Amino acid sequence: MNWKNALIYGSFAAGAFLFVTGRRPAGLVVAGIGAATLATQYPDKLEELWRRMPEYVDRSGKLIDTAATLLERLGQNRSEGYRNVPVASGSRY
Repeated sequence: MNWKNALIYGSFAAGAFLFVTGRRPAGLVVAGIGAATLATQYPDKLEELWRRMPEYVDRSGKLIDTAATLLERLGQNRSEGYRNVPVASGSRY
């Protein structure tokens, strides 16, 4: 089983590297090989993940909404801050 773990981790690492370096289709294919190997090694975990997928999607949606709200508030605070202070005319030096 050690060769399967090496294949899984190696393909995920190679896929990430290819994806980051701009070769996205190749990176997705290589990462897909790792995901398929992972699914064959742990089919019970994959089945549990599939059953709980709606819960994970709901949680991730809430997390994205919270992050968007936070970023919106930060943007509002920044626009009301020092950037709108009028600058005196003339040279600063």
